[in-house]
Amino acid sequence: MYQYILFDLDGTLTDSREGITKSVQYALDKMGIHEPELKPLERFIGPPLYDEFRRSYGFDDAQAKQAIAFYRERFGVVGWKENMLYNGIPELLKALTDAGKTLSTASSKPAFFIDKIVKYFNIDQYFTVVSGATLDGTIGTKAQVTQQALDRLRVQDLSQAVLVGDRLHDVEGAKQCGIDCIGVTFGFGDREELEDAGAKHVVDRVEELLPLLL
Repeated sequence: MYQYILFDLDGTLTDSREGITKSVQYALDKMGIHEPELKPLERFIGPPLYDEFRRSYGFDDAQAKQAIAFYRERFGVVGWKENMLYNGIPELLKALTDAGKTLSTASSKPAFFIDKIVKYFNIDQYFTVVSGATLDGTIGTKAQVTQQALDRLRVQDLSQAVLVGDRLHDVEGAKQCGIDCIGVTFGFGDREELEDAGAKHVVDRVEELLPLLL
């Protein structure tokens, strides 16, 4: 069974939709684009911000980087706190740690913010490694942050590692690194998306994860 368990953050450990969508809305407004509804901006949860700004609004490199800077103006002050743990996550992390499992994050969110968030929710003690994107964007894709976690954990046998995530980006990133992915539907993806991407298992509730990970 798995020894090394990597967790996505947004949509897997925490419900971060308010902070992310409001910060994207703020950034777009600063870029001269008015987006009155937050729901459509949930597409920004999961993929790297740079990629989504370019894909959704046709921004060039400089515009995408400026939008990210505006996003961080708000997210760095209030957005990162507009967030909540999913029910059962602290208990899951404690049970896995008590069972001797080694845990890491693997998120496309900058590691600087991941570190603040896990400390804010008092779950930082469960993670041996905090793996996330770099602020300069040199590391940012799901495959990159996943490989970074595997390297820092010094994983030799990839069959002992698994990524838990809620979007197809998680499944694809895990595949690129040669490890399994367990999908969760309580985040921002759905069962069809995760199964089509090739998730090893797909669960609907936090409580269903423990038997698959022990």
